[in-house]
Amino acid sequence: NLTKMVRRVIGENIILDVRDDLELGTIHADTGQVEQVLMNLCVNARDAMPDGGTITIKTKNVQIDKVFSKEQDENIPPGCYICLSTSDTGCGMHEKTCKNIFDPFFTTKEVGKGTGLGLATVYGIVKQHEGFIQVQSEVDKGTTFSIYLPRVDRTAARVIVEEKKIVPSGTETILIAEDDRMVCRLSETVLKRSGYTVLTAADGKEAWELFQKHADDISLILLDVIMPKLSGLAVFERVREVHPDILVLFSSGYSIDTVHAGVVFNDRTQMIQKPYHPDALLRKVRQVLDSSEKDHG
Repeated sequence: NLTKMVRRVIGENIILDVRDDLELGTIHADTGQVEQVLMNLCVNARDAMPDGGTITIKTKNVQIDKVFSKEQDENIPPGCYICLSTSDTGCGMHEKTCKNIFDPFFTTKEVGKGTGLGLATVYGIVKQHEGFIQVQSEVDKGTTFSIYLPRVDRTAARVIVEEKKIVPSGTETILIAEDDRMVCRLSETVLKRSGYTVLTAADGKEAWELFQKHADDISLILLDVIMPKLSGLAVFERVREVHPDILVLFSSGYSIDTVHAGVVFNDRTQMIQKPYHPDALLRKVRQVLDSSEKDHG
């Protein structure tokens, strides 16, 4: 279900090869969090291949014995697991980098191009599901992340198929401030298809300039926290000085507790976690807009 969104985010110059095990077992997991893990890994793989390449996603059943368990750096109970792996043909990493890759705020990207929280988030989610993650990488040859999640001895619960809810649309003008070109383009496309008028800015300075020109028309700003020239938080502060009632939806890999001590989250200022599903974006945007209308009503 996530393949279409992954293809849009990674771009046309990267091949996506998905290889599913047809006899795959069952895990007990939160679907949204597993999708977030997979999306984060694919975005990292894309960034490691600026000139194009291949991302391979595999799933398979794995039996971990006592010998393998003892060889690992962390305590891994022997047993049955499901392995979800992503491999790329990108620049790869040195051994020293691999050892720090899951540390919060550690990043190999240029300033303004990454928060260093993507893989830390992946690690946290995997641990919450009582799993573990390994990374194998070689410079100039690529990287493979392998996630092992405990297999459960039952079939997945059958979910009653409900009538698909209509995704909310609107006609308001929204300013997107996002320095990741792929994410910006995807968000713009999703919002335009749902009836919104969209303005886009590639950095904080451009966002501030666009807001000054179109302040009377803009109903909501979708604001990335980390951007070049002016951070999202700096834009937020400037905008609120001249337009205290503007609606702001922060977009970030950060948790809500670490965005900024001075930001009060309420109906007018909210946050959506990246990477997000198009439907989740549309529902969140509509939620913020409708909350404002209720306040005025």
